Amino acid sequence: MNSVVKGSVFITGATSGFGAACARLMAQQGWPLIITGRRQDRLDALQQELSPLTRVLSVPLDVRDAAAVKAEVESLPVAFSRIQVLVNNAGLALAPVPAQVADLADWHTMIDTNIKGLVNVAHALLPHLIAFGSGASMINIGSIAAENPYPGSHVYGASKAFLKQFSYNLRCDLQGTGVRVTDLAPGIAETEFSLVRTGGNATAADAVYKNTIPLTAQDVAEQIAYIAVLPDHMNINRIEIVPVRQAWGPYAIHRES
Repeated sequence: MNSVVKGSVFITGATSGFGAACARLMAQQGWPLIITGRRQDRLDALQQELSPLTRVLSVPLDVRDAAAVKAEVESLPVAFSRIQVLVNNAGLALAPVPAQVADLADWHTMIDTNIKGLVNVAHALLPHLIAFGSGASMINIGSIAAENPYPGSHVYGASKAFLKQFSYNLRCDLQGTGVRVTDLAPGIAETEFSLVRTGGNATAADAVYKNTIPLTAQDVAEQIAYIAVLPDHMNINRIEIVPVRQAWGPYAIHRES
């Protein structure tokens, strides 16, 4: 049996990148949307853009605030409260420098957003997904950094490794509920991600994508939309998607000069 649009889609980090692209694509497909993020002006603009296509509820939300997440989920209007899909997308990377010179505050921000924010939203939405039952999906946006270490990834990569294992363990606990859980792990993708990671340095951010063809936010959104309508009996545990131009490198070997 194929999943169909029956309930709402709850998207975190909907104000840019994967989240915004996902909202636009799923609105075109007729999904009712709950779009969340910290930037009210962007939420308002996105709601206005998508409202002609579907029902849209915008909710200003900082996923790091567990009490606020719980309160907002518990106060959802009835028209949006039957949630079929959670797109756990909010996250960021900071401090693309060696760990020994990274600012501890940046580490804490990544932990608070990528780990605590992830579990805050998952915990608040699980009762809704379980109540929906067969055909419900939690789609956690991970990264290939969960498995592939590289210089400057330190806490970011570790946070995505947490997301991967958290997703797998949720699958065990949700056995028998009909709720699917997927870790969707993109590689290099051209969004605001690198601009945030470089502290707003547009030159440094642009250099990440120079002379190559990265993934786009639309590429990732299409995978999210695909997962959401899988046959009810199917679960994709993990999807790792990278551009053709991205592959693994050799081990780094330090040699005395």
